Parts: sequence; structure tokens; C-alpha cells
Amino acid sequence: MEKIEFKTTINATAEKVWDALFGVETYPKWTAVFMEGSRVETDWQKGSKALFLGENGDGMVAVIQDNIPNRYMSIKHLGEIKDGKEDFSGDWGETLENYTLNERDGKTELLIDMGINDDWRDYFEKTWPKALDKVKEIAEKRSEYHVET
Repeated sequence: MEKIEFKTTINATAEKVWDALFGVETYPKWTAVFMEGSRVETDWQKGSKALFLGENGDGMVAVIQDNIPNRYMSIKHLGEIKDGKEDFSGDWGETLENYTLNERDGKTELLIDMGINDDWRDYFEKTWPKALDKVKEIAEKRSEYHVET
């Protein structure tokens, strides 16, 4: 499994970018780029289970590997959910998806890195840049909400 990275600079504080990424209202907005109707069931706390689901209830099973608010989130993908059942036999095999935020002078560099196999490379290389554009749009407009994660 290889690692791929995506990066953008957002004209907003790390706190606003964090809120855009992991907020209850905002998470479904930017992840719709990957799958319309995306949602997450988690409290985002280190060690907590996370279910990343689509409208039909299928999706990914993961655990929050690490959470340093406004700086770093690591999600370990463990398997898939198909027809309401967790399946750990697929090719995700404890893949990490990491979000690193570095703020300087009111701007935040957001770096996403994740393990990927060749079957998914093309999809993520096309989709992540669109998702980052959406995160940027949300964070740069957003000022009224803060999320405790």
C-alpha cells in the first residue's frame, strides 16, 4: 500500500478549518463530493469507533487513532459496512487517513495523507482536490460555530 498526499492553504484559522472538517453540519457538506448523503457516526475522540456511511447505510468502519484538536486527526480504517454488516476481510487493512493543520498568520495549511491501493488511486486523486476546495469554501465563510472534538 502506498501513501498519497493532498495539500491546500485556507484563508482561515486552524480552528475554523477543523470545524469545517469535523463539524456535525459541515462534515456532510464537504464529504458529499465523495458520496452524496455522506455522514459520520462518532464523537471524534481518540479510541472511538467511527462509521462513515452513505445514504443507504453502507460505508466504512474505522477507529479514531489520534485527535489533537485544531492540529491533527488520524483515522484508522478497519473495514467496510455492507448490508448493515461490518466486514473486515477487504483490502483496507487498517489504512490510516491523516489530517494535519498548520496555522501561520491566520492561514492554515491542510495536509491530507492516506494509505491507498492502486484500485482506488485514480478515484482519490480526482476527488480529494474537489473535497479540499469545498473544505476551503466552508472554512473561509464560517465564523459562527466551533466544535469540541
